Order: sequence, then structure tokens, then C-alpha cells
Amino acid sequence: MLGKRFNKVALGSVAGVLLMAAAACGGGGGGTTAASQEPTGAASSEAPKSDLKVGLAFDVGGRGDKSFNDSAYAGLEKAKTDLGAEIKELSPSADGSNRGDLLRQLADAGYNPIIGVGFAYAEDVKKAAEEYPDIQFAIVDSASNAPNVTGLLFAEEQGSYLAGVAAATKAESGHVGFVGGVESDLIKKFEAGFVAGVKSVKADAKIDIKYLTPDGDFSGFKAPDKGKVAAEKMYQDGADIVYHASGDSGLGVFQAAAAAKKKAIGVDSDQRQTVKETDLQSVIMTSMLKRVDVGVFEFIKAFQGGAKGGTNTTYDLKVDGVGLSTTGGEIDDIKDKLDAAKKDIVDGKITVPAKP
Repeated sequence: MLGKRFNKVALGSVAGVLLMAAAACGGGGGGTTAASQEPTGAASSEAPKSDLKVGLAFDVGGRGDKSFNDSAYAGLEKAKTDLGAEIKELSPSADGSNRGDLLRQLADAGYNPIIGVGFAYAEDVKKAAEEYPDIQFAIVDSASNAPNVTGLLFAEEQGSYLAGVAAATKAESGHVGFVGGVESDLIKKFEAGFVAGVKSVKADAKIDIKYLTPDGDFSGFKAPDKGKVAAEKMYQDGADIVYHASGDSGLGVFQAAAAAKKKAIGVDSDQRQTVKETDLQSVIMTSMLKRVDVGVFEFIKAFQGGAKGGTNTTYDLKVDGVGLSTTGGEIDDIKDKLDAAKKDIVDGKITVPAKP
């Protein structure tokens, strides 16, 4: 929540374009509301002029991961095009040990607001916000009640539930798999939702689950070789479809799917469009869209309108903050089933678990 209140916008399809940011007076006390934004509209021929300087610090993997970080950058680039923002992005070292240094570098260079991409920035954003009280910060995937920090949160379990429904409906063998990058509470939300969605269709379905690295070892988000090995085992054991939530490691999952002539489900971005390898695109049945681009752009636009931090914004199915991509048309035939599941979640008839 970028202030005490947000106008809630009901988005149509994820491909639709409906831009709105709202911020009211005063800072809140750490509550959570839902808000939405579509930053993917056509750019105007000439960007507006402004004094807005926005800094963004990527998580491990950086720009070019075709997933989480790239989605964040899309929102940043939208701010440059539509709001006239001067932008700067920085990537951490392979082990992420310099995250705090990146935030301070941006602050010392006069960037305001500054966005940390990923829950691993939680402590570093907290410290930087205390050191630079006149700068507004945002952090993706972590809540905050600091007066100059906004938490951008997502209902990953809800989108993953729909991915589970799709996988179970399409998997003729009733056997699917899940590859998580890091065994953290966040990635377990993806697992929990996926498993619940699969079981809602086939209670006796077989679900293989593999995490690439333990909690705290973020290299699991940038290890395509490990992703490939994990998925290969699942396909060899009979899985028809594997869903990954593993950042750049998902490339290995797609390579395994192509070799096995089976299907995979991407994450965060529409990976059938973002993966450059044409031989891999066709194996991506759908992707669970996590609209980090929406959250980043909306935060920046609200900041430009005078909003302050201190609270959190949650992007869920109700506002299409998560969902499924339809590129390739491979889930078009089960649209009614997916729409029904989505409606039941939005209406409160289904409560999706956030923990396995």
C-alpha cells in the first residue's frame, strides 16, 4: 500500500492495458491491500520530461534472467518511457553479498525512489532506509513497516494453483513435477499452490518435488545445469509436465523438457516469449505470471504523485497481479476450468495454502 488507500482496479486479461495509480494522504501502519497496474501499453513517441530519478537493484541473476529480474526491469523501463524517469539498474555479485552497497551507491548518486528486487534485500533495505530517511524505498517480496519503505507482495500461491490445475488437466499420466530454485518460504508458496491445484483435479496425482539449493544459498536461482538434472530425473520417472520457480535455472528445465519431448510451465514472465532459444519456446505450455513489472511501475508512478511508504501492497488474482500466460494457445481449451478456479479463489470459495 503506497499510502493509506489505493483505488482498486479490476483488470481484464493480463494482456490488457489499464494504467492507474492512486495514493492518498499520510502513511499507514503496515496494512496490506490489493492494487493493480498494467505497465505494458504502447509507448508514446516522446517521453515526458521530469526530475524523477529511479534506481533499481536486481537480485542474483540480474538483468537477462528472462524471469523475475527482467519483469522488474520492464516496470522500470516503463517508468522511463511514460513518466520521463532517469533510470539506473545495478546487479549484485554472484553471492549477493554486496546488496547493501548497491542501495547506498544509488542513494549517494541522488536516486529516489530506490527498489530492491527480492526478499533477500530485506535487511539491507531496512538499514539503507534508516541511513537515508529522505529517500523512499520499495522491496519486492518482503513486507515492511518502515516509514519510507513500501513492500510489494504477490499471491504466488494463487497463480501457482492455476498452474497446478492446468498441469493436472493436461498430464495424461497424472504425474507432474515441481522444481524450486531455493528452499525458502517464498518458493514454498509456489509449491503449495501448485500441489493444491493439481490435487483439486486429480487427488491421486503423483507430484515430484525438488529444490536446487537450501534456504540461504541463492545460487539455485542461477544454476541451469542443476535445473536440467532435476527435471531430467522427473521426466525419466514419468512426469509429463514440470513447473519451475527457479529463476534463470528454469532454462535447464526447458532444455530437459525439449530433450524428453514433454512440457514445462514457466514462471514470473511469459517465458514462451522471453526465452530466446526457439527450440525451447514450444515446450512451455504456459507460465505463471507474477506481475513484478506492475508492482514496480505502480510504485514509481504513485511516488511521483506524492505517495509515501510505511505499508504494503499485495497483488493477487483479484487484480490480476498473478495469472497464467496464453501464448501458444495450449491452455485455450481449458479456459473455462481455469476461469472457474480463479473465480472460486477470488470469491473466497477456495483458500489456497501458502505453505506445503
